[in-house]
Amino acid sequence: MITPTNLAPLLQRFFTQRLMLRRQASPHTICSYRDTFRQFLKFIQPRLRKPPSRLTFEEIDAPVIVAFLDELEKRQGISIRSRNLRLTAIHSFFRYAAFEVPAYSAQIQRVLAIPSKRFTRTLVQFLTRPEVDALLAAPNQLTWSGRRDHAFLLVAVQTGLRLSEMTGFKRKDLIVGSGAHLRLTGKGRKERCTPLAKATIAVLKAWLREPQRGDGDVLFPNARGGRLSVHGVQILLTKHRLAASKACPSLKDKRVTVHRLRHTMAMDLLQAGVDRSVIALWLGHESVETTQIYLEATLAMKERALEKARPPSGKPGRYQPGDQLLGFLNGL
Repeated sequence: MITPTNLAPLLQRFFTQRLMLRRQASPHTICSYRDTFRQFLKFIQPRLRKPPSRLTFEEIDAPVIVAFLDELEKRQGISIRSRNLRLTAIHSFFRYAAFEVPAYSAQIQRVLAIPSKRFTRTLVQFLTRPEVDALLAAPNQLTWSGRRDHAFLLVAVQTGLRLSEMTGFKRKDLIVGSGAHLRLTGKGRKERCTPLAKATIAVLKAWLREPQRGDGDVLFPNARGGRLSVHGVQILLTKHRLAASKACPSLKDKRVTVHRLRHTMAMDLLQAGVDRSVIALWLGHESVETTQIYLEATLAMKERALEKARPPSGKPGRYQPGDQLLGFLNGL
């Protein structure tokens, strides 16, 4: 008979030893995995009528995990992609458990056999140039927050950086001398430098002269000088989208996120003829193939343009076989 194994110390070692120490996972990955298990433990607590600290490993079986994933998708309305990300975190923990508690190998294999769901990949959404211009003009630059938001939006559109990268910048990461650029450690702890356009540099130099808030370390701080939260960024984006929609009505029905601004920048590069490998390097993609989504979006745009155009009319010809004897003689 297998001795019951407490879940709490095993899960704690997974985060501290496996993710942080051995794999040196990024803060983004750790936060994502943490949120998954917080949701999962809150889900099973009322069902098993036990506090999370008293749960045993054998109680975390495949049926419970499948029920949790179904709850997320059907009741909470998360996307299939988000559901699969939650499953990835759980799979990672159970692969770790396979080495730590091999006596539960049958249970572990059943959990690892839970498949990810297939989903239809939609075309990337991005903003047009008039929409970008309207969005950049929306912040009230007579106020401190308006000047910050304008600088934030300009950098996001020009660099195509991720949300975590934008909110994580320190003032020391901005190099404004010769070869001005932003120095960052992005997804997967990969370091890279992103060049800045002259107009962006001018705005950032003016922003650096602003009175500092807090300890003055964060490049785009909140009102108290700390790091902008994900929720705070979305509030400012929604605020300026609504203001910009008065001048550009097409923005009224669009959701503007930092990731959509990232797509916008990538599409600008692609349509300007920049090679896919350069775009992948710029965006910090693991593989050049990741930029394929932008090629597909470009093709869809061309097809929609073709539908609106009047193609030249043509008349299909009818095939008529030639004379067999002449064909024989021509082949000699």
